[in-house]
Amino acid sequence: MFLPIPFVRSLRTGAIAACMLLFAACGGGTDAVRDTPPLTQAATPPAPPPPPLRIGLALGGGAAKGFAHIGVIKILEANGIHADVVAGTSAGSVVGALYASGLDAFAMQERAVALDEASIRDVRLFSGGLIQGQKLQDYVNAQVERRPIERLGKPFAAVATRLDTGDRVVFVRGNTGQAVRASSSVPGVFEPARIGEHAYVDGGVVSPVPVDAARQLGADLVIAVDISTRASGSTPQHLLGIVNQSIAIMGQRLGAEERARAEVVIRPQVDDIGPASFEQRAHAILQGERAALAAMPQIRTAMAARQRQRAAALAPRPAPAKPAPAADEVDCGNTWVRRLNPFRRGDQAEVCG
Repeated sequence: MFLPIPFVRSLRTGAIAACMLLFAACGGGTDAVRDTPPLTQAATPPAPPPPPLRIGLALGGGAAKGFAHIGVIKILEANGIHADVVAGTSAGSVVGALYASGLDAFAMQERAVALDEASIRDVRLFSGGLIQGQKLQDYVNAQVERRPIERLGKPFAAVATRLDTGDRVVFVRGNTGQAVRASSSVPGVFEPARIGEHAYVDGGVVSPVPVDAARQLGADLVIAVDISTRASGSTPQHLLGIVNQSIAIMGQRLGAEERARAEVVIRPQVDDIGPASFEQRAHAILQGERAALAAMPQIRTAMAARQRQRAAALAPRPAPAKPAPAADEVDCGNTWVRRLNPFRRGDQAEVCG
């Protein structure tokens, strides 16, 4: 049986139209033929720069050797390094208080050169020590314009030892001169300093170089200056030398543990300066300058490393990449019409094949 030609043509036209409708339905309509923009991950915003390092200065005790601290500060300032917080023990508390009050190294050097030893030494026998300490307290208060510790230009801490318990005490507020006096009261040489109900002696007994106190003030990086006496193999002949070396021997191991917690330790060569050798103050300052200058490469390396650590800690973490859809998560429509659809989306083409 033969069908009329017009009928065959109309049947062919209807079949073609039906196929086109199927292709359009499978491709998702006109939206399917639009170019789909590639999926891109949002750009990670740049990390904010870390805040400036808070530099801490830990100035150790050593009687007349403490003039070396001035030389260290002079070189640090000449190289653009200004301590943000200062902690001091004994002689280091004297220099530290003046520095925290706003005096620069040159102003402190002028005062050191003009210092009359009699202005800070008030001898009084049979009172628990040879020196009362009141003159030292008055001298420091005069230099800082009688400001309490909390009103100095920089955060400052003076470390002393509580006589009845042996505990370390860190003074961060109150009478500046009184705190320095307590920190500098060498047992057997100075009378114990009384503050409130307690008596205090030299901070070098428990913290020869106050690294931990500087850290407690908020320092990110601590530069310690160690001028402590090391056992020389000889026996001192005078009282102050005997006491000074005895304290140094007691604090050697304790001091080593605390010094190890500093990023940089500067050691001026002042072993040949006696604890009461005020006439060698210029030599002590010079040795401080030399030691600080030699330590500058180490200081800059430590500062750069600490900044890198802080920058890495502040850097934002990238968002995890979105995994590609699994084959069973995509509607492949396992029909010959969908497989032949030229308008399939790219992800379906990759997953479904």
